[in-house]
Amino acid sequence: MSSLIASSPEGGQPVEIAVVDYGMGNRRSVEKALAHIGARASVSSDPDVLRAAAGLVVPGVGAFPRAMRRLRELGLDELIHERLAAGTPVLGICLGMQLAFDSSTELGGAAGLGVIPGEVQQLRAGPTLKLPHIGWNEVSFTTSSPPGELDWPLVAGLPSRCAFYHVHSFAPVPANDGDVLATAEYGEPFVTAVQHGSFYGVQFHPEKSSAAGLRLLANFARICIAAAPPAATVAPAAT
Repeated sequence: MSSLIASSPEGGQPVEIAVVDYGMGNRRSVEKALAHIGARASVSSDPDVLRAAAGLVVPGVGAFPRAMRRLRELGLDELIHERLAAGTPVLGICLGMQLAFDSSTELGGAAGLGVIPGEVQQLRAGPTLKLPHIGWNEVSFTTSSPPGELDWPLVAGLPSRCAFYHVHSFAPVPANDGDVLATAEYGEPFVTAVQHGSFYGVQFHPEKSSAAGLRLLANFARICIAAAPPAATVAPAAT
């Protein structure tokens, strides 16, 4: 895969993407991966910074109830809803994707952001597989294009079956099949990528998934550029 670093013959500025900092998740790793694909990345909980960015990334590692409590304490739940209502692209990674759903059964249950109808449930891995599910797993993307081609902007340029790195014990069960972007299997199939309006979510970690993960992040940067008001931004270079 060739370099994803942005270049600008017109002298424009890289797209600004903010990583939402609510004290949970590998925020710096995501920031570094976004910088690698040519975005201007920052990690912040400052509402002004998050409102100024062309796109948001919500990372997350840990328990669903605690994460929702932290978002609410910082007022970031309302800010995420505000940005989504304005059409701003938001990418949820791992727990950050799960938080977009109505609720989770983890640790007795908790309400989520309610962006996507559905519930987050523990993986039914069976008696022979351990939880958490850790490691590379093949992801199958849904597509209406010919075999081998993908028509979703988030995964453009990727094969319809591609390995990504997972670390999780829970996964979402969307109420609507139309929100499902990709599935994987660990004991039984589970949903590992979703899209609903301007919210995009992946259960896997693109920042840990080598070339395919960087490609997905570069695609998200392009989505942010397309959704932003006219400005001098630079798209990550095509691969």
